[in-house]
Amino acid sequence: MSDPLHHTTQQYKTYVKQITPTHSLPVNMGKAFLTGGIICTIGQFIINVSKNLGATTENAGTWCSIFLIFLSVLLTGLNIYPKIGKFGGAGSLVPITGFANSVAASAIEFKAEGQVFGIGCKIFTIAGPVILYGIMSSWIIGVFYYLIKLMGVIS
Repeated sequence: MSDPLHHTTQQYKTYVKQITPTHSLPVNMGKAFLTGGIICTIGQFIINVSKNLGATTENAGTWCSIFLIFLSVLLTGLNIYPKIGKFGGAGSLVPITGFANSVAASAIEFKAEGQVFGIGCKIFTIAGPVILYGIMSSWIIGVFYYLIKLMGVIS
């Protein structure tokens, strides 16, 4: 006699196997490398153009940051950046563009809930942990650096 539970379990396993997407690690790494490389190349292009227009290295870096943030927010608003993220995976999380995308996406998502309780409260939902752990790790490394310097290990 056939066990109905075993039959259901087998059907479920077959179903899960059919709908679970398969991923190729080398292909995903290649896409991430390509996407991150394109973003960084755009950033370098902005720096080079800024320098050619007479900006100092520091000002060229500032212009690069401003333009990459603007471009990321614009592409997020036009619903293009999520497609870039889907294709490029971690490569689209190049720090400044990924951070700008996460803030803009949260603002867009919670806009319907109002300025204060929607955008104001939820804008850093995704970016908040990045800020928190960035500040915390900077503080820990700073204390560690101070103690090593105090002990005379480094000058």
